[in-house]
Amino acid sequence: MRKTLLLTIFLFTATFLSGCAAVSSPVSNGLLFTNVKGPVAVTGDSNIYSKVGTSSCITVLGIVATGDASIETAMKNGGISKIHHVDHKSTSILCIYAKYVTIVYGE
Repeated sequence: MRKTLLLTIFLFTATFLSGCAAVSSPVSNGLLFTNVKGPVAVTGDSNIYSKVGTSSCITVLGIVATGDASIETAMKNGGISKIHHVDHKSTSILCIYAKYVTIVYGE
């Protein structure tokens, strides 16, 4: 009975997570919902920045993925020429939809 239960859980997990829409996260991705923000890099030693730019990409069911979450695109979108620091935000809902956003702070 115990082996059957473990096998059932394993097969359900493998089936459910195959093709799963997942994103990078500083912590583990939540099975039902993920909404986290974390650091990527720091380049400046001052706390002065006046501009923020973002770029993003999405995926649906891990089957279709589109977008440009590069730092370069986020810099262009924010009119930034000198980077202070870079963060990211990850969102995932039921392993169906996931979004990754790059956030660049600078001048």
